[in-house]
Amino acid sequence: MLSFENTKCECGHQNPVGTVLCENCGNPLDQEVAESEGPLEMRYDGVARRSQKSNPNVLDQVWKFFSSVKIAVRLIVITLLASIVGTIFKQENAFVSFDPTTYYKDRYGWIGEWYYKLGLSHTYQSWWFIALLVMIATSLVICSLDRVLPLYRALNKQQIRKHFLFLTRQRTVYEGTIDGEPEAFTEKLAAQLRRKRYRVHTEGTALFAEKNRFSRWGPYINHIGLIVFLLSVLLRTIPGWTKDEYMSIPEGEAMQIPDTNYYIKNVKFTVQYYTDAELPKDLKGTQRAKLYETQAALYQCTANCGDPSVKPTLVEVARHNIQVNDPLSYKGLKAYQFSFDDTPKLKAVKPVLIDKTTGKTYGPFDLPMKNAPRTIKVGPYTLELKQNYMDFALDANGQPTTKSSEPNAPAFIFLIKGPGIDPQGVPYMYFPREIDKVNFSQDAINGAIANKFEIKVGSMQNVTFAGAISSLDIRSDRAMPFIWFGAGISLFGLFIGAYWFHRRIWVRVDGRRITLGAHTNKNNYGMRAEVAAALGGAGISVEPKSLDNGGNKA
Repeated sequence: MLSFENTKCECGHQNPVGTVLCENCGNPLDQEVAESEGPLEMRYDGVARRSQKSNPNVLDQVWKFFSSVKIAVRLIVITLLASIVGTIFKQENAFVSFDPTTYYKDRYGWIGEWYYKLGLSHTYQSWWFIALLVMIATSLVICSLDRVLPLYRALNKQQIRKHFLFLTRQRTVYEGTIDGEPEAFTEKLAAQLRRKRYRVHTEGTALFAEKNRFSRWGPYINHIGLIVFLLSVLLRTIPGWTKDEYMSIPEGEAMQIPDTNYYIKNVKFTVQYYTDAELPKDLKGTQRAKLYETQAALYQCTANCGDPSVKPTLVEVARHNIQVNDPLSYKGLKAYQFSFDDTPKLKAVKPVLIDKTTGKTYGPFDLPMKNAPRTIKVGPYTLELKQNYMDFALDANGQPTTKSSEPNAPAFIFLIKGPGIDPQGVPYMYFPREIDKVNFSQDAINGAIANKFEIKVGSMQNVTFAGAISSLDIRSDRAMPFIWFGAGISLFGLFIGAYWFHRRIWVRVDGRRITLGAHTNKNNYGMRAEVAAALGGAGISVEPKSLDNGGNKA
């Protein structure tokens, strides 16, 4: 941090506190800079920046912290390391359904357990990762404002006649004598520079030539693109901006996509397997899918969308055969083929109610595995559905639960009401699959009521199996266009900064003596070659290497 008590230059110009080189003539204001050797630091033309302010207050201290390039680099490195750690194990949102409290420990041992406890299993949604992104964006904004505004002012009011010390401390320098009139030489040199696409300004026997100033804004355009990119990434944390849902849809059924007015239907599912002749020796005898495809239709609900008791009015808006990496796409909503299950699963049964005391049979009645009716009338009896388990299991405490949303082991708890029964009803548990009845001891669970009633399927004709289940990954990302837009801006800034160079040449002729100083932010070899060619055209022969005044020679 530089501090100056007197910032008035010998040329009479009053500079802001913190200025290193006089804004008017370029004379070094700091004694240490003036007495040092080598080229001047021209990165920001020696202008005063807020981060260099003397006696800063709290706000200035915060500004100085975030304006530091070192801080920005450290934040980026920390964020990159956090991103790498987040990829060690799968993130929680990468699974269709699982219990993260036990999954990481069971699969990865104590490392996985601590991975979950430290919150690394949802790294990219964590508050600290989002805070890092916010800090990087803040640093980019403040870094840019701290430099671009002073630089813009400095470049916008460049003076033509510069101080001798400013000229002789550039990286490209020429000093010598001329023949003829100074004004004529100045005009001749100006003509040579214009031929090289320089914009030339003259003031008597002083000259200032410049080209490609726009390239100085390339890094700041890049910063704007990165800021837009980071803000777009942060938009994804807002509810409703992104969707990543896994849906398992049986063949022939349509299901509503959560939190939308769209329904997607698995019209037909097709799977082809490799034959043994097509498989390598160590895989022969196994089933390996060669191609699986969901013929899908997307519908938009136009009426009765929010009332589950009324059939919605659907209008087809898209149709596509979904394969791996070939999703159905409609207005930013994409449905990817994720997996499938072609093992037979119960879709519905038509059981009967048997009164064992009288031998009478009532029914059959329709009982779908999903969305079963709450009340079913069977003869003189009423079955009230109290609970439905799609994949029945007992938890660690012996309480009933469901392991998944698929009908792998369906179970129903009915309250039977009717003649000869307690008016409050009697609970009865029913497993449609015979194997589940045995495994979970249906009669033992039901107790005394099992001696009076039985619910059973008479024949396989009353059993309906669902078609193959297609697992789709439904995604939408409203922030993605903004992410691409920010990336495009950033690449545009990089392109400008990489392929064009800001070049400036100052010349002053005092009597017969010429002093030339030139500066470029990149490619000093090219700068010296252009200066040598322009001087040669004006009648001064000089080798480009002789113009080298030290410093960075690139």
